[in-house]
Amino acid sequence: MNILIRNGTVVTASETRPADVLIQNERITAVEADLAAESADRVINAAGMYVFPGGVDVHTHLDMPLGAIASSDDFESGTRAAAFGGTTSIVDFANQSRGARMRDALDAWRRKADGRASIDYGLHLTITDLAGGGLEEMDSLVREGVTSFKVFMAYPGRLMLDDGDIFRILSQTARNGGLVCVHAENGGVIDALVARALAEGRTAPIYHALTRPPRAEAEAVHRAIALAEMAGAPVYIVHVSSAEALDEVRAARGRGAPVFAETCPHYLLLSIEELERPEFEGAKYVLTPPLRTKEHAARLWDGLTSGCLQVVSTDHCPFRFKDQKELGRNDFTRIPNGGPGIENRLQLIYHYGVNSGRISLNRFVEITATAPARIFGMYPRKGEIAPGSDADLVIWDPDAVHTIRAATHHMRVDYSLYEGFPVRGNARMVISRGEVIVEAGRFLGRPGRGVYIPRNPTGHG
Repeated sequence: MNILIRNGTVVTASETRPADVLIQNERITAVEADLAAESADRVINAAGMYVFPGGVDVHTHLDMPLGAIASSDDFESGTRAAAFGGTTSIVDFANQSRGARMRDALDAWRRKADGRASIDYGLHLTITDLAGGGLEEMDSLVREGVTSFKVFMAYPGRLMLDDGDIFRILSQTARNGGLVCVHAENGGVIDALVARALAEGRTAPIYHALTRPPRAEAEAVHRAIALAEMAGAPVYIVHVSSAEALDEVRAARGRGAPVFAETCPHYLLLSIEELERPEFEGAKYVLTPPLRTKEHAARLWDGLTSGCLQVVSTDHCPFRFKDQKELGRNDFTRIPNGGPGIENRLQLIYHYGVNSGRISLNRFVEITATAPARIFGMYPRKGEIAPGSDADLVIWDPDAVHTIRAATHHMRVDYSLYEGFPVRGNARMVISRGEVIVEAGRFLGRPGRGVYIPRNPTGHG
């Protein structure tokens, strides 16, 4: 179907202007004023609306196993919820099991997503084991479009790699053009703090945060950047949560190091006080790195404004409160780490960023769509409104008033991190590769229509 969007204000990372957008099949073919309607099968009147590129969320965890349970959104429910919020592309994480090949993880996650995803998706590869020729396997994956890898500096014995392996992985990406994403926390020190807390009988949710102090994050960010500099490779720091960690990123970028970093809405809008909620309600807010004191949020907003932080992702990793979070009622270490947010990212950053005057419209588009697409090798196919780009578009009503509630969201989880938060500005229509998949609060997409996105190894920066 050919679609013409008329009378809207097109907003990209670089400009804001009145323009019509012509879509032919799956691609944008023209962005100009006063385009003729004769070539369109459908004309959409976007008067009074913004036209944004579809959101790109490069940090999600759908159908992610955690012991005997899994994150509560799979690729069907999670991508549907993402679409309602204006996100049209995600990059999820395929997690290598120890002793298994990386390709086994990739194949497993493709099976999870294919036939279920309603929006387009890519995959990072989480490396937990370099045994058996892992470095060479990275090269073949990059050639096939899996151009980013994740490593953990936390969770000893499960996910954590030592500095030598992380250096070897970074050195390999320096040669093959991949990008390493680092979960940066000092896992050894955190485990010692956790053991001390439990020995003292401190088991409530608040101790999840108190045993993972900001300095444990900042030290690991410093070390990750040092390893990347020694390897001559770019590095991407995921979910920056604290002012101290941000300072390490700022210092590295100030000396010209190719360091990129993201934060998440929960670090911008919530605080450690949430973990002190009574009746175990604080467990809803157990995620990693933990929520910090309020002054950190202001510094992170400054990081977005200054460009020190390039991306806002969700780290969407939901677990139901009633039968999953409650597994840790008597021991905070048994509370599944993670929270929901894939549906609310654009609403929250628009309202608390653009409406509050913290960021411009163009910066909003940059941090939620264009920069993540560029850094992770999807640009200009994704994250842009230009001839030749995929027709992934959001028609955004800047005056739509909405209150975020678990009762009305589309994520498969029984609570919201942002329950009762008012927002002004919301997606009225969402288009994915030329197909209207959300319109006036109705989902018109279908499971399996989303396609896998091979990514380029030269998309950093």
